Amino acid sequence: MTLKKDITIYDIASKLELSSSTVSRALRNNPSISKKTIDKIQKAAKEMGYRPNKLAASLRGNKTKTIGVLISKIERPFLSSLISGIEVKAQESGYNVIIAQSHDSYEDEVNLAKTLYSNRVSGVICSLAMDTKDTSHFQQFIDKGIPLVFVDRVPRDFNTFLVMIDNFSAGYKATKHLIEQGCKRIAHFTGSQLRYIYSERKRGYIAALKDYNLPLDESLICYFDNLSYKEGEKITTELLSRENPPDGIFATNDTSAVAAIKAAKKMNVKIPEDLAIIGFNDDPIATIIEPQLSTGTHPAVKMGVISATKVLEYLKKPKNQDFMEITLLNTDIIVRESSKRK
Repeated sequence: MTLKKDITIYDIASKLELSSSTVSRALRNNPSISKKTIDKIQKAAKEMGYRPNKLAASLRGNKTKTIGVLISKIERPFLSSLISGIEVKAQESGYNVIIAQSHDSYEDEVNLAKTLYSNRVSGVICSLAMDTKDTSHFQQFIDKGIPLVFVDRVPRDFNTFLVMIDNFSAGYKATKHLIEQGCKRIAHFTGSQLRYIYSERKRGYIAALKDYNLPLDESLICYFDNLSYKEGEKITTELLSRENPPDGIFATNDTSAVAAIKAAKKMNVKIPEDLAIIGFNDDPIATIIEPQLSTGTHPAVKMGVISATKVLEYLKKPKNQDFMEITLLNTDIIVRESSKRK
């Protein structure tokens, strides 16, 4: 099968023996062209199957009406819900969304940021890769007045829009819940301390122990590379094999918390009687596992809507406006069977 080539304004101009600039202006209903000529050109364009190249037109105007979303992994329930919120708000305003995944690689994040910049996106929303230390690859957007929003995994030292939860409070509430259920030795599963969300949740965990006069055992703070299921299973098995095992686990995501439940059950450790467990995010898996997982809420869709709103609002403002603005959201604890002793 032979594919037909796209009809261009030059094809129309050749057929009608007119200049391409006249055809271009007529297709845009420019008042400098007579109505008779406009009608003639637009009729020919329709008959020839001409389709305007909206992308090319937008690039000429430096406005693609596209928001770039740079995240770690789309299969994570939190991030897929975040994207859903972004898309709803963007589409309401006539914007498209391009999604790029760094797979928690700093190098991929740098390259993808360059690609989004080269594609002239109108704005960028990013949740950082786990191992990102240097965020200078985002300065190109600031320099060009392109609105940039960091959401959830935000940098510590970049002045722009930040949308996140109160991670200190979240860590405190989760640990407090376990303490109130009678836990005395609480292990903490955390991610890279480069990421503000994990360092702040750890800080909340430590503060709760202190407020309730429980000793801090550094050996119970477990640092994960990716907070994966495999890591959670391995570390839980090691913890429960100790002479003095923990009686509670606060995991900073639901994946590692579910792994902890599975590993404990394999070792015939009773949940929550011997080991109370709480996760974070309220992923769908939290209600599928047996016993169901207690967890902290993470308003992903709302965070997505807010992030997109910040981009869209900035695009309507004079370009000399400051970027810096922090939106901080609260979270709640959902108590289920994995931690409910009382």
